[in-house]
Amino acid sequence: MRVVVGLGNPGGQYAQTRHNMGWLVVDEVARRCGAAWRKEKDAEVTEVRLGPAPGQKVLLVKPLTFMNASGKAVAPLVSFYKIQGTELLVVQDDLDSPFGLLKFRMGGRHGGQNGVRDIIRLLGHDAFPRLKVGISRPPPGWEVSDWVMSRWRPEEAQTLAELMRLGADAVEVWAASGLAEAQLKFNGTDLRPPPPPPTPEATPSPKPVSPEGEERQ
Repeated sequence: MRVVVGLGNPGGQYAQTRHNMGWLVVDEVARRCGAAWRKEKDAEVTEVRLGPAPGQKVLLVKPLTFMNASGKAVAPLVSFYKIQGTELLVVQDDLDSPFGLLKFRMGGRHGGQNGVRDIIRLLGHDAFPRLKVGISRPPPGWEVSDWVMSRWRPEEAQTLAELMRLGADAVEVWAASGLAEAQLKFNGTDLRPPPPPPTPEATPSPKPVSPEGEERQ
């Protein structure tokens, strides 16, 4: 069995906020599989099979402990199911990646993501892969705490739907084929619109020349 944890906060008021990107991705995986969530200790969980038949058995997890205490939900499940570090994937929002970018990373520090921080603390190691989904740094004048709890803007809706779809695809590839294949296929995925082409510089008009052949000033 493998375990995929989508980080987020419980409650309808948080459902469409940037900090719940992990929940959005695992919800999309569960929706595709027609899976129903059930409560188990401090999390909602559901079992699915991903990849070619018969498929890899995967436990999807949404912690109900709020972001800063995610480890309280994850650590007991990892222990109960005897999950090794490489069999655990954490799907997280990532401030340091632009909105529209996703990438896999194996291990490493939490990078300021408090859910990952708490999972590392309670597992006692950081040797598990993450799927990092970009939400961008806050615009000028925004505090980080306000930005991650803010709702998606209407103009982001189309990109968000595509990002959720690709995130779910990435989870499926990781579960069926492993981290290296998932990194090869999805690292560098960038849904940001391309920048507009540079405006060609106007060619300066030649200066008029007097009948005597001298330029007029």
